Amino acid sequence: MARLFGTDGIRGLAGSELTRELAANLGSAAVEVLGRHGSDRPTLVVGRDPRSSGAWLEDSLAMGIRRAGGDVLLAGVEPTPAIAFLITDLGASSGVVISASHNPPEYNGIKFFSRDGMKLPDALEDEIEAVLADPGAPAAEPGRVRELTEGRERYLTHLMSAAEAKLDGMTVVVDCANGAASEAAPELLRRLGATVRVIHAAPDGENINAGCGALHPEVVATEVVRVGADAGVTHDGDADRALFADAQGNVIDGDQVLAAAALAMHREGRLAGDTVVSTVMANLGFQHAMRDAGIAVRTAKVGDRYVLEEMLTTGAVLGGEQSGHVIFREHATTGDGLLTAVRFLTLAAKRGVTVGELASCMRRFPQVMVNVTVRDRDALEGTAPVWDAVRRTEEDLGDSGRVLVRASGTEPLVRVMVEAETIEDAQSAADAVATAVRSSLA
Repeated sequence: MARLFGTDGIRGLAGSELTRELAANLGSAAVEVLGRHGSDRPTLVVGRDPRSSGAWLEDSLAMGIRRAGGDVLLAGVEPTPAIAFLITDLGASSGVVISASHNPPEYNGIKFFSRDGMKLPDALEDEIEAVLADPGAPAAEPGRVRELTEGRERYLTHLMSAAEAKLDGMTVVVDCANGAASEAAPELLRRLGATVRVIHAAPDGENINAGCGALHPEVVATEVVRVGADAGVTHDGDADRALFADAQGNVIDGDQVLAAAALAMHREGRLAGDTVVSTVMANLGFQHAMRDAGIAVRTAKVGDRYVLEEMLTTGAVLGGEQSGHVIFREHATTGDGLLTAVRFLTLAAKRGVTVGELASCMRRFPQVMVNVTVRDRDALEGTAPVWDAVRRTEEDLGDSGRVLVRASGTEPLVRVMVEAETIEDAQSAADAVATAVRSSLA
């Protein structure tokens, strides 16, 4: 049987794959497992994004937690990183976020956080799955539910403390993806002194991520140019990531944000071990910028939980990925799009430069991705002709390019990514490797 938990909790179509019964049973199982690890009467902070399925999943989850004797603090609609922060701020036993992040509205998800505000390790998720298969008896005394009315204010106060400067005189467009940050993100930027233009901040339960947000950064970039703003920031549905746009409408990705933050912290002596953590998908330009500054780059698998694992292993205080998940360990235990906006925008204000100038600290190499449909993606590792083609291509590119070939984790595809000095060189190299993949595996 396939593992229930994926790399970021449990996700599926709400109502068919993710049901009321499953949500309730997960709540009960989590309380039982927490009880084994020292929480006699666990208290769980529960938050959600504004999908229409979120309210009934929240009801079911809370019922399951109470049934097993746990207490519930209902935070309501809040960003995922807000719940991670509130767990530690309130001294709760754990937390749960009901969200499918950047996925379409018909999906939802459930992800658990430990008492230290970090995503549960695989071992504890496996314990929860085991209890689902063999549930215990209901508690003699059901738990209680309380509305957490002060959660938003606690979170915003925390974010304000991370600012490098005020944003007075800066006009910022914020795209909230009709998601969990639709109220918090604009309020945060206003408190920092910015003039805020808000788009896609009217969630109706069915429009989250729909043609907007971090999956469509060109939307905020276009709006920045249209209104003559200084910058734009765009979040995904649960606001754990942020991408940006400059005044000319150029999109600024997570690699550029990470590079700017790393260089600033390095200059100020705040970058522990002069090390930053990125992923295998980081642009070659990021690698070159860090190398030239004397900053070591540790590489993790794609996914912010893997970035965090590498940060904890190495003691790094900064890490992130191209998609906009950035982790500032001095302030957060997970990727936080609102915190990233605070750090990046106020760093530009502190320096007296535009966000475009701040992002220019690295040159983004042209990147080409080719997806090849294959019979058996698992056969990639042992297919010598493909790796021979990769080796030849890497030799041709030298230090001016790189090749990444990996099997999709969810589809019968092999993904070929090439970066090079020019888009033409990248396309030619990607086509050559893709041809080798097709010849051997298609």
